[in-house]
Amino acid sequence: MQFEEAKEFILAKLRADLPQHLTYHSLNHIEDVYCAASFLGKEESITGDDHLLLLTAALFHDSGFMQGPKEHERVSCEIARQYLPGFGYTDAQLEKIDGMIMATQIPQSPKNLLEEIICDADLDYLGRDDFELIGNKLFAELSMFGILNNEDEWNRLQVRFLEKHQYFTKTAIRLRGDKKQAHLDNLKKLTGQL
Repeated sequence: MQFEEAKEFILAKLRADLPQHLTYHSLNHIEDVYCAASFLGKEESITGDDHLLLLTAALFHDSGFMQGPKEHERVSCEIARQYLPGFGYTDAQLEKIDGMIMATQIPQSPKNLLEEIICDADLDYLGRDDFELIGNKLFAELSMFGILNNEDEWNRLQVRFLEKHQYFTKTAIRLRGDKKQAHLDNLKKLTGQL
């Protein structure tokens, strides 16, 4: 498995081919998820090939947005399967990567620890100080796609999302749970639900 070469390849491809109008599903998001996955993986004692597979899945998990938002997780798996064998990834490794990418589909449904880690990494910002900053990027993107009309709709959507969302790993629950709850409480006040 030539991880470093695969990483360089997909980052260059994302830089060139991700639509510039994506304010949330951008290279910044993918790099953020990569860093969160690396951190959570280490905290959850993931090592060796499994750690590299986790990082590979993080790099590829939203690559499908190069072709559009529709079924982007499935398309991301296809992109991974198209290119990763050229970097020495085996069928068994591709199966694990597919599982991790598909687990990030909302509502998240991880089936093992690696899938739980990437799910938590994908939504790590929900329990961080930059929640509002990153949320504004998602609001802008959803508005551009015509999914939302105004900020009140966005805040109510966030309340519903945060109420249903759960972190899976012990690390994310410990480090992000309280802050996520504080964000939810603030949004409920803002929307008159508290």
